[in-house]
Amino acid sequence: MYFFYNAALVLAFVLSTPYWLYKMLRHGKYRAGLAERLGRVPERVRSAQPGDVCVWIHAVSVGEVLAISQLVSELRKVEGGKPRIVVSTTTTTGQNLAREKFGAENVFYFPLDFGFCIRPYMRALRPKLVVMAETEFWPNFLRKAKRCGAQVVVVNARISDRSLPGYRRWKGLLARVLQNVDLFLAQSEEDKRRLVEIGAAPERVQVSGNLKFDVKPPEKQPIVERLRSAIDRSGGGPVIVAGSTVETEEFLILAAFQSILLKHKSAVLILAPRHPERFEKVWETLRASGIRTVRRSTLGNDVPSRGVAVLLDSIGELSSIYELADVAIVGGSLVPMGGHNVLEPAHFGKAIVVGPHTYNFRDIIAIFHSEKAIAVARAKAESSMKAELQERLEELLANKQLRGQLGAKAHSVLQSQRGATARTAAALAKLLGAQ
Repeated sequence: MYFFYNAALVLAFVLSTPYWLYKMLRHGKYRAGLAERLGRVPERVRSAQPGDVCVWIHAVSVGEVLAISQLVSELRKVEGGKPRIVVSTTTTTGQNLAREKFGAENVFYFPLDFGFCIRPYMRALRPKLVVMAETEFWPNFLRKAKRCGAQVVVVNARISDRSLPGYRRWKGLLARVLQNVDLFLAQSEEDKRRLVEIGAAPERVQVSGNLKFDVKPPEKQPIVERLRSAIDRSGGGPVIVAGSTVETEEFLILAAFQSILLKHKSAVLILAPRHPERFEKVWETLRASGIRTVRRSTLGNDVPSRGVAVLLDSIGELSSIYELADVAIVGGSLVPMGGHNVLEPAHFGKAIVVGPHTYNFRDIIAIFHSEKAIAVARAKAESSMKAELQERLEELLANKQLRGQLGAKAHSVLQSQRGATARTAAALAKLLGAQ
């Protein structure tokens, strides 16, 4: 099986090379950390104090880095010899955040799934425990980790609606890959069922909850008070924060906002695209809309603060910007992209609006639905979404009590689901041999 997998991997790598080169040259993507991805262990990682025990945690991007941040803190308290914890990421944004949180000497880019890329890291780090966040099932990596004597755990494990059919098709092969995992800590009973269905041994699957519920509230960024002060001074508002938007969603949100401005002439829209490479394109969309617009990156002393759309073209500020919202729209859900994290605005007790496409956060959204803690624009067709989104927003903006109730329920749901980090840390400490 591994022979055919590696042959397919090499073929895919060769055929896709022009695409990756184009992305590197045109957008600068994937250029950062290329040597590390190809197996060169950075000197900063080699030269750091190795310690007696190493735990390697892989967190793909920003969301996973945030999810494991509390877990890293808990593992550093393990009795009987504090382990050295190193963290790998796939994306550049995840890498930058991980270096900020855990120290550059403990953070590197995850190697490509070729033996020659993985072996140098295994030799340099000699991990006793390898922890994969969510659903990173890389066949060669998992096999090499086991052969090097590491215990392998998948934490915050989930199987999305989108990936499940593919996993089912390849169950026979996937079951062999999953044999290399000693323990799966699933987000929910449904994820546990799905893991067993695709080939995980039932006795190796436990439910520990979702780590994302335990993420600490974001640190307040200076821009928050700056915008709040400007809005308060000018009598601006209400404020709509549309976070993590993806392509075509901006058109829907701007169309709804234009209608809202007819009733709320001082309304403010703060728009934060999901992907930094889209900032310029979204800026052009904003300028073409006829709405007064401003970019976060060019804000001067005079901050427009009423009847305006603000493009949040920055990294790491969105989660704290939600504090300004009267209503928060969480993107990726108005079109079929699976949705993004609703817990960030829930931290601040904000009224949250999503679309019907939330399968990436299936269990979280289900809990919010069950507690009536979220508003949904349910139109599946984009042609109908603008009107329904506008309706949901106007309903909430016209009723302060309704907004308050929805936000309070969202915050209550968040608080009630905490505890996954402690359960996950206890399971990992046991594998490390701590008492």
